[in-house]
Amino acid sequence: MYLDDLHEGFTFETAAKALPLEDILAFARQWDPQPFHIDAEAAAATPFGGIIASGFHTLLTAFTLTLEADIWTEASLGSPGMDALRFLHPVRPGDVLRCRGTVASVTPSRSRPDRGRSDIDYEVINQDDVVVMTYRATHILRRAG
Repeated sequence: MYLDDLHEGFTFETAAKALPLEDILAFARQWDPQPFHIDAEAAAATPFGGIIASGFHTLLTAFTLTLEADIWTEASLGSPGMDALRFLHPVRPGDVLRCRGTVASVTPSRSRPDRGRSDIDYEVINQDDVVVMTYRATHILRRAG
């Protein structure tokens, strides 16, 4: 879809992806080696009560799911950033995540008529329909034609 195909309130969902323990540990060892992400004994003694996925792992899983959904991928010209990122609920080994995106705004560029920006509010949802993370991403998208 291109910028012109999107409208405020348009909602889409992605496929789902499981986060097995091995993936959580491998990601955390490389990118976020805090004890509650990599050490079962240390994690058990935290308020989480066990291993949880890094928020960065959750975010990147969500981002990949949105790319694979191929809603705006063909029109993408990148992003100037994200806002309002919130980690609402721990993601545990074996959780299955999917994303729901809702278009908050669509704004054609005044200076570059071939593109514009769309703000999309994302919810990352687990297998129990619990929203584990939310964020808003601004996408720069090509216009149709």
